[in-house]
Amino acid sequence: MDREISYTINKGINRPLEFRGLKGQYIFILVIGLVALLVGFSMMYITGVPLYVCVPVVFVFGSGLFMVVYRLNAKYGQFGLMKARALRRVPSVIFSKNRKRIFERLKKEKR
Repeated sequence: MDREISYTINKGINRPLEFRGLKGQYIFILVIGLVALLVGFSMMYITGVPLYVCVPVVFVFGSGLFMVVYRLNAKYGQFGLMKARALRRVPSVIFSKNRKRIFERLKKEKR
């Protein structure tokens, strides 16, 4: 009996998580922002702020959150935001009166 065995291939491996155009970390940023909006709404409502004030405030901040997150996604891409944040931590200039001392200190830190 010649029997063929077929295996399914998972073609989604090593692809970023994507939802409605948002990729990777931006989904988590949006989720955290929406949870913060939900908590903010509930806190305003519990403290007695009228509903006709709570809903527009949450709507304005929510639409602003969506606009900012989608703009960051379009500008930086999947990993660009992390790279931009890391680039800010790199010093632009290293001042030294003695070059030898810098490299000796680097060797000590590696040990």
